[in-house]
Amino acid sequence: MSETLKVAMPKGRIYKKAANLFRAAGLPIPTEVDETRKLVIALPELDMEFILAKPVDVPTYVEYGAADIGIVGKDVLMEENRDVYELLDLGIAKCRMSVIGLPNWQPGIQQRVATKYPNVASQYFREQGQQVEVIKLNGSIELAPLIGLADRIVDMVETGQTLKENGLVEMNQIFEITSRLIANRVSYRMKNGPIQSLCDRLQKAIAAEV
Repeated sequence: MSETLKVAMPKGRIYKKAANLFRAAGLPIPTEVDETRKLVIALPELDMEFILAKPVDVPTYVEYGAADIGIVGKDVLMEENRDVYELLDLGIAKCRMSVIGLPNWQPGIQQRVATKYPNVASQYFREQGQQVEVIKLNGSIELAPLIGLADRIVDMVETGQTLKENGLVEMNQIFEITSRLIANRVSYRMKNGPIQSLCDRLQKAIAAEV
C-alpha cells in the first residue's frame, strides 16, 4: 500500500485555518492550493494528496476509505456519527452549538425546533426531557423563528453577530466546537507511521500556539 496520505480537507473557512496549521507544523502547502478550484491535489513533496470536500461529507470519505484522514468540525462529527477514529483536537475554527430563539419565547404545548443538525437537536431535547418536533433546514436557520416556522433553532454560533442583527438570543449552549483530525480505521493500522508522525507534528504546532 502506498504511503501517500489521502487527506479530506473541508472547503471554505476551515480549510485556510487547517492549511495554516499544517504550515506551522512544517508542512509547506503551496499557497496556490488555497485558491485552486481543483478537487484533488497531489502534493508529492509531502507524500500527501488533498481531497477538497464539502465539510459535511468529510467523515463519509474517511469512513469509506476514500480518504485516510480528514479534518472536520465537532458539529459534523456529532451529527453524522460516522465510524472513524477521532485522533486530535486541532483547536481551530472555534464556535459553539446553541439553542437560540426570540427573547420573549415561552414554551407552548407544541414546540418546533429548526436546525441543520436534526440528530444533535433530537438527542439534546430528549436528554432534557422535552418533546419537540425537529424540522431540518439547510440554509438561513435564523429565519425560522422570525416567520413562525419554529419556536427555536439549534445552530452554530461564532460571534453572535447574525443573531443580534435578527433580534435572536442564545438560550442554552449545547457543546463547544473545534475542528478535529479523524482517521479511517483500516488506514490507521496500515499507515500508522505517517499518520502518527503527522499527529505529532500538528500537536507540537498546536502547543506552540497556545
